[in-house]
Amino acid sequence: MPLLRQGGQYLAFGLLQLALDWTMFVALTALGVAAAPANLAGRTSGALLGFWLNGRYTFAGGEGGRLGWRQFGRFWLLWLAATVLSTLLMALVEMRLGLRWAWLAKPLVEGALALGNFFLLPRLVYRR
Repeated sequence: MPLLRQGGQYLAFGLLQLALDWTMFVALTALGVAAAPANLAGRTSGALLGFWLNGRYTFAGGEGGRLGWRQFGRFWLLWLAATVLSTLLMALVEMRLGLRWAWLAKPLVEGALALGNFFLLPRLVYRR
């Protein structure tokens, strides 16, 4: 049951993160900001929300939330690797296919990264 509960919460919180991330990405690129910095801004806002929600609720465990500086440091290392990959992919899609395709590709790219993170976060980030 814990995996099912965690999966449901992770999905719900992930959708909130994606909405924030994607909205910022689309808004900033529509205002003329290049895809790479807009992606960085969107991912940063979504990441801060996700770190708190997932640490406080999804992967909290019986002893309560797992939010501390150690978890935050490990989170940002994982986030940095995913952000480099995401930003490269978004810039490539924009360059090759155009901005509108980048807007459509963003949820797919982030969804794929989120799937990997679901298995990495409790093992690498939210452990004590």
